[in-house]
Amino acid sequence: MKVLFVLTSHDKLGDTGQKTGFWIEEFAAPYYTLADAGVKVDMASPKGGQPPIDPKSTEPDSQTKATRRFYEDDDLQHKLSKTKKLSDVRAEDYDAVFYPGGHGPLWDLASDQDSIRLIEDFTKQQKPVAAVCHGPAVLLQAKGADGEPLVKGKKVAGFTNSEEEAVQLTEVVPFLIEDRMKELGGHYSKGGDWQPHVVTDGLLITGQNPASSEPAAEELLKLLKK
Repeated sequence: MKVLFVLTSHDKLGDTGQKTGFWIEEFAAPYYTLADAGVKVDMASPKGGQPPIDPKSTEPDSQTKATRRFYEDDDLQHKLSKTKKLSDVRAEDYDAVFYPGGHGPLWDLASDQDSIRLIEDFTKQQKPVAAVCHGPAVLLQAKGADGEPLVKGKKVAGFTNSEEEAVQLTEVVPFLIEDRMKELGGHYSKGGDWQPHVVTDGLLITGQNPASSEPAAEELLKLLKK
């Protein structure tokens, strides 16, 4: 089995002068969950090469067993530094796609035409699409086979308004995932702030926050084994 991970190439946190990118835990935990089960994982990003790491995800409070394993894994770090260009990958070559979060995707992947095409292709080919935390932002411009928003009528989750408020970025981000999913007709649900919450609707898997990244990968593994 082969799964494609798609990571952001965006490193600027709005106009704050601070850096952003992808969240290490949301990459590392799903990666090891799948790789340890024998799944081959490839990586892509809009610009290719090394995707930016959100510096906040390297702080002591954000570390987990998976992130500590990542820091000691030279092979994976090398692999991550050489992501494929998103425009060069095709859904036909993979069994599923996974989008880690971090705030970066709000600025690039949410409106990236190659990413939108890829998601729509995976959907048409009846293959799982999974995203966690801010990753579900990538679904918002994608359309289903009926031409309607992909999330319309679907059970979905993603970073909550209250979590965005807790990290004091409500006024910085270009949009709020919770609000946008509801506006598009998604059946949005959430758990407590920072608690694991994963929703599966058919072949669509969405997780609320960093704590949801490993459970989301476990749900993806179940779908792949069917």
